[in-house]
Amino acid sequence: MDYYAIGQRIRKFRKAQNLSQEALAEQANISTTHMSHIETGNTKLSLQVFADLAAALHVSADDLLFDAPPSVKPVCVREIAALLDQATPEQTQILTDIVRAAKQAMDKYLP
Repeated sequence: MDYYAIGQRIRKFRKAQNLSQEALAEQANISTTHMSHIETGNTKLSLQVFADLAAALHVSADDLLFDAPPSVKPVCVREIAALLDQATPEQTQILTDIVRAAKQAMDKYLP
């Protein structure tokens, strides 16, 4: 297991989302020092911490385990989730319908 590579991928996703080490560490319930050591590969991370970091970054475990081009999708998911957290159940249903209709229109009209 290449812990340095995993740490670098975590760093890549963290920076893509404009998160500080402190902010990500807080979301994953670990210390900033532990976060720093994970990113530099100086420590092995537990499965629980790995899962917590993936959840906090809104990425899959595969995204952290395997090298792939960076994606803006996790940032969008985070923004949408924040909006939905503030919405009423009725608003959430309406927003879901709007997103579904927009996606169908894009599939139909955009190459």
